[in-house]
Amino acid sequence: MAIRRALISVSDKTGIVEFASELAKQGVQIISTGGTQKLLKDEGVPVIGISEVTGFPEIMDGRVKTLHPNVHSGLLAVRDNEEHQAQMKELGLDYIDLVVVNLYPFAATIAKPDVTYGDAIENIDIGGPTMLRSAAKNHAFVTVVVDAADYARVLEEVRSAGDTTLETRKRLAAKVFRHTAAYDSLISNYLSHQVGEALPEKYTVTYEKIQELRYGENPHQKAAFYREPLAGGGNITTAEKLHGKELSYNNINDANAALQIVKEFDEPAVVAVKHMNPCGVGIGATILDAYSKAFEADPVSIYGGIIAANRTIDEATARRMHEIFLEIIIAPDFTPEAQSILMQKKNIRLLKLGEIKADQSETFNVTTIEGGMLIQEADRYRIGEDDLKVVTERQPTEEELKQLLFAWKVVKHVKSNAILLASDNMTVGVGAGQMNRVGAAKIAIEQAGEKAKGAVLASDAFFPMGDTLEVAAQAGITAVIQPGGSIRDEESIRVANENGIAMIMTGVRHFKH
Repeated sequence: MAIRRALISVSDKTGIVEFASELAKQGVQIISTGGTQKLLKDEGVPVIGISEVTGFPEIMDGRVKTLHPNVHSGLLAVRDNEEHQAQMKELGLDYIDLVVVNLYPFAATIAKPDVTYGDAIENIDIGGPTMLRSAAKNHAFVTVVVDAADYARVLEEVRSAGDTTLETRKRLAAKVFRHTAAYDSLISNYLSHQVGEALPEKYTVTYEKIQELRYGENPHQKAAFYREPLAGGGNITTAEKLHGKELSYNNINDANAALQIVKEFDEPAVVAVKHMNPCGVGIGATILDAYSKAFEADPVSIYGGIIAANRTIDEATARRMHEIFLEIIIAPDFTPEAQSILMQKKNIRLLKLGEIKADQSETFNVTTIEGGMLIQEADRYRIGEDDLKVVTERQPTEEELKQLLFAWKVVKHVKSNAILLASDNMTVGVGAGQMNRVGAAKIAIEQAGEKAKGAVLASDAFFPMGDTLEVAAQAGITAVIQPGGSIRDEESIRVANENGIAMIMTGVRHFKH
């Protein structure tokens, strides 16, 4: 067989004139529609309109133009089926050997902040996906192209053999069904959101590949990095890498963890992360002050860590950061002087995110399990004054309350069971991922050392009994914030009162597994 007739109808016209011109040189008859037909004609490419094939005008503002037997018979006919051949001949129909279609820009349309529901609906393509699916189903005989990146390969094969190989057609057909599935996923999610269906009976998601990764968590695991098609700014998927080698799977996970913590703060803040847990967090009047506190929080663990800052990195901060080995620095921006200093280390990654702020939009987290997945709302809860209930005889001082609220913002992001100590606007001890809460407290207190005296303690979930408060009292902790809700809360309150500890209950738990 050979490609004799091609149907071309594209919204994204990148490279289409050159592609169609070369097809015409190879003797391929080109059929087209609407704007694509006009463009090709204006550029001197021989083209016939779809109406010449269907014998019917394009109607309803172009909504109906390719939905016609003269089109889909030419796409779906099984070329080695004698009955199909006879029907094509009897009805005076002709085959279509190549389809080049990309779809109305639905994603770009709904990404507009002022998009109306009507505009969104008008940008749902019907004829395009139908032609793509028809051609892809019949890929044994029909070549279908949905991506301009495939134009060169198709032309190469047409030039050399007059047709594409079956292997190429299979690959292109698979891409088509991925493309239409992603397109339909965007539409279904948009419409579900419009009617308030956050967790529908069928849950579909789609992502676009950013890059292949060398490996996953470990060298024997394959991995790749994807982003949501409508991902906004201020996240790792849209970051601009100013310097350094490629990110690894673990880098990306840690960078995202650091970024989520730093987004909790409005004042200058710096977060250092190792293995998905914060090892140092500090806030200050300047970003240098915040970094100094994050470093002082744990000078050992920060080595080789991932840093996230919510202010531009200036020269003074860069000089301090340059003193140790850091894997990644994430910030809204870097001054030219700071960038020059940090780039002296060839492997450090500098990620520019632009504005970094808390995202309060509706977002769901997906966790895969064997045979399925779990979906939940992102934990974006921020406590207010109404959530705070002092349950002890002693009220926290103004400074203790400030440190408690700082610690609460961070402990939310520590793997459960989690205990976090804070003092002087920085973390001083972190106990993460333990099987019991008193064990997490002991780890945090041991890490803090002398800094535990006078520090405050935050717990991501309630104390099952008073033993954690006893350990805290022995270490010199002066104030505690925790959700409360245990059947033995009174025991913890009693221990706190006996030791002069002020304790706040929030009524909000922040498990993180």
